Amino acid sequence: MGKGLQITNIHGWTVEFLQAQEKAIEKASMAKRVMTIRLLMQGYYATQVAELLHLHRETVSEYAKKFNEGGMEKLLHRKYAPGRRPYLLPEEAQEVRRMLESSTPAEEGYGCQTCWDTRILRDVIEDRFSVIMSRGGVGHMLKRWGFSYTRPTYTLKRANKAKQEAFIQQLNTLKKTPQTK
Repeated sequence: MGKGLQITNIHGWTVEFLQAQEKAIEKASMAKRVMTIRLLMQGYYATQVAELLHLHRETVSEYAKKFNEGGMEKLLHRKYAPGRRPYLLPEEAQEVRRMLESSTPAEEGYGCQTCWDTRILRDVIEDRFSVIMSRGGVGHMLKRWGFSYTRPTYTLKRANKAKQEAFIQQLNTLKKTPQTK
């Protein structure tokens, strides 16, 4: 074949090693990058590699450039966008987490509720930090922090504890005895 896109092999990679790397890499897009370099090292033209792997020819050239500059490390490096700036500052987030873990809305001066919910928390965030969030946004934030939604459980005020314990023991005894037909 003629002069195609050249791979400078200053890193010491062989075609066989690259082939083994392709199989070892779990992420298909990264394996495709290694396959691109392997095919170029085997003598394929960039346009042929692009057609074989369903890539744009400029993408093939970009992969070759990255590999020539920094080897496998640079080829497989992928920079992700930093993402959106959080609504709350880290100190504010810590304050909200502290409130959720150690107090109730009534203790913090927000009504007579005993359990936090997204509606109350949204109002607290708006009052204390002047940050407006939707209830869904508050829910997603809580999920990221590792909190989960649970329904409140009720205890009966006039329940007889002794009768309840006796019933549980009787139920456990019934569960242990074999059923006869």
